[in-house]
Amino acid sequence: MLRIAIQKSGRLSEESLNLIRECGISFIGSSLKLKTECTNFPLEILFLRDDDIPGYVADGVADIGIVGQNVLVEEGKEELTVEALGFSKCRLSLAVPKSDEYSSIQDLNGKNIATSYPNLLQAFLDKQGVQAQIHTISGSVEIAPSIGLAEAICDIVSSGSTLISNGLKEVERVFKSEAVLIANQELTQEKRQVLEKLLFRIHAVQRARKAKYILLNSPDDKIEEISKLLPSIKAPTVLPLAEEGWSSLHSVVNEDDFWEIIEKIKAAGAQGILVVPIEKMII
Repeated sequence: MLRIAIQKSGRLSEESLNLIRECGISFIGSSLKLKTECTNFPLEILFLRDDDIPGYVADGVADIGIVGQNVLVEEGKEELTVEALGFSKCRLSLAVPKSDEYSSIQDLNGKNIATSYPNLLQAFLDKQGVQAQIHTISGSVEIAPSIGLAEAICDIVSSGSTLISNGLKEVERVFKSEAVLIANQELTQEKRQVLEKLLFRIHAVQRARKAKYILLNSPDDKIEEISKLLPSIKAPTVLPLAEEGWSSLHSVVNEDDFWEIIEKIKAAGAQGILVVPIEKMII
């Protein structure tokens, strides 16, 4: 049984649980339970505070965990990282009141900055040659300037709406973060095998998220030209249609290149283009 620690509430928790479900792993979730056992995979889920997860994994209380990269680096446990997961992307940023004039990071020299990430902030300030007084607080960091605790804050930003609603503006990006999978460095061989099985499923889900399956009709004399425009694992699948002189081409397209490729194949003569989401992609 492999123990995985995830954040007990919030966006990271929801996205982590969604990933586990997409891997075909079933469990009974409850906001009242601090752990649950999966029914069709040797995995037990522990629901913990996010900043406790690196320590629990390092100490072997949990075997693996999903945590924000910002928390992992703040705790000095980067060596636990297995791989980035590509969701819950955010940034750690400096912000000041909207009414303040701000020209550069040097404006923060001698100022008070409130944050829940003192280590990441200090490393950034040192790199910029800025000396400021860091006040470490947990939660409600955005209120610090309005109550006179600090002239600036350093906090996690996703959309920026929380800053705006508190009369603040983002002025510097300190650290980019996303969810990462971490693991204890002394897993038994048996648990490593279970982790490899889990990673196999995660990779299949990740590939599917980044790709689209497309089907299109092509005149037979355009197949070679259109095929050259279509990326695929090996080569596009070509199937003859009931109408003579026409074939159906099937391929997988990367999400980032999707619209550019669609425009090119349409100009080359493709018709009846269908786009289908992919649930899993195994290569």
